[in-house]
Amino acid sequence: MQTSDTVIEAHEPHWLSRSAFQIVVISFFITDLVLIMVLRSGASLWLAVPLVLLGGHFMHGAALGFHEATHGLLRRNRKLNEFDGVLLGVFSFMSFSLYRAAHQLHHMHLATERDEELWPFVHPDKPRWLRMLAAVLELTMGLVFLPSLFLRIFLRAGSPVRSKKVRRRIWGELALIVVVWSAIFSAVACWHVWNYFFWLYFAPAWVAGNLQSWRKYIEHVGLLGNTANSSTRSIIARGWMGRFVAFSLLHEPYHGLHHMHAGLPHAELPKLAAELQPKADSERPPFPSYSHALVDLFRNLPDPRVGAQWRPSTPSAPI
Repeated sequence: MQTSDTVIEAHEPHWLSRSAFQIVVISFFITDLVLIMVLRSGASLWLAVPLVLLGGHFMHGAALGFHEATHGLLRRNRKLNEFDGVLLGVFSFMSFSLYRAAHQLHHMHLATERDEELWPFVHPDKPRWLRMLAAVLELTMGLVFLPSLFLRIFLRAGSPVRSKKVRRRIWGELALIVVVWSAIFSAVACWHVWNYFFWLYFAPAWVAGNLQSWRKYIEHVGLLGNTANSSTRSIIARGWMGRFVAFSLLHEPYHGLHHMHAGLPHAELPKLAAELQPKADSERPPFPSYSHALVDLFRNLPDPRVGAQWRPSTPSAPI
């Protein structure tokens, strides 16, 4: 594990770091162009598989741009930030305004029973079988599960999204998603390009949705703390591959810092890495790689829980 002396980066973010989102989006389209050439060449489709995995990674990075937009940090111009957020949401089957409203609750009530993004893992009254079922579905069908999770937040009785203005906007964005995707499916059917649609969008999107879920679980599931550091796993890698992953994921691996400084652009987080060092017994130092954090997650997946309300002093969950 790194110490505060070795992880801190005192210099200001490089312009390249600030341009991570744009580079990730360009990289995704380049990957798709190469995929088109592979598909048109008649070569073995096995050559397309690594390109789909790479495209899925870059699409996951673009989804984190969507997350940045909900914090108002993707573009300096507010209207352009909103436009990009809505556009990215359409292609992720997600209402931008709904995600923003629910994500605010995630930051305000991190790892508590009011943290809607981590349902059902924050509720000690939810049986283990339900929590395990949710984990299996989310980790294997993230592209479907994640939008469904947020729709549940919006449509359930007693929804925390109460503002009539926000709810009208959410309905408008959901309608926009239906219209845009109806047009896309109609065009794909009309021109008989389902093969291209599968390889260029659906397969990478399925990979990206699952990567999004696994990253979310690595960040929170199995942690029973009540502070930003004790309820998140952060990763600070020193090798070039780890740095590339952090860059392409808009520095989301510094996740504890994101919860401490939610209004700070992602490129600013690495220089605050020393703040991730433990300050209490319940906190742990950053992991040196995603693989180390994944091992820690696996230990907790058989009984997925999140939050201090699960500690022995609170009622245990029914099995």
